[in-house]
Amino acid sequence: MKHPPPALEHYSRLVADAPLSVTALPDQAAIWRELVEDALRARPLIGGALPELVVDVGSGNGSPGIPLAIDYGRPVTLLEAASRKAAFLQRLVAELGIDAPVVAERSEHYARAAGRDRFDLVLARALAPPPVALELCLPLARAGGRVVLWTGEVDRDAIDQVAGQLAARVSRVERYGGRRLVEVAKLGATPERFPRRPGMAAKRPLAPLPSR
Repeated sequence: MKHPPPALEHYSRLVADAPLSVTALPDQAAIWRELVEDALRARPLIGGALPELVVDVGSGNGSPGIPLAIDYGRPVTLLEAASRKAAFLQRLVAELGIDAPVVAERSEHYARAAGRDRFDLVLARALAPPPVALELCLPLARAGGRVVLWTGEVDRDAIDQVAGQLAARVSRVERYGGRRLVEVAKLGATPERFPRRPGMAAKRPLAPLPSR
């Protein structure tokens, strides 16, 4: 990016000055590479305009939601369960002067209330292994909406299995370096039994996780 928006540089500086609990990245250059450039890799997949209703699940340090909100000039909701990180995001958004509402809630609770089947686009970067991340994200997507995950190695059979149980299908897996962008299309309303209660997606995943 030859001439990045000043707000993106400001974002990377603010994260660099944040407490270590927000990011373990060592300096602003690493933050730019890992949080800004990595977020913007999804731009070709997302398309020329950001949809009206977008949520970043487990936003933490604000990526990918904040870089994409700045780059597109469109609102992104930041969903973060940890109260300290949610408070940091609120300060960050205020300092940047962008439209990015912060919701301090677990995705499982939010998807049983105001967030259920609501969003055109659901984003999650390094949230959890893909089978777990999909269960946390898909209940927030509306029928006809999409989920985009930034993740590592992908077991296609596993994510196909989870998507199928949540009224969705995997539409694309893009490789870049050692990472993946996974796009999942939501086909219908979330089945009533989802989301399961908090913690169950990780404790009893809907598909096998890779052995460590």
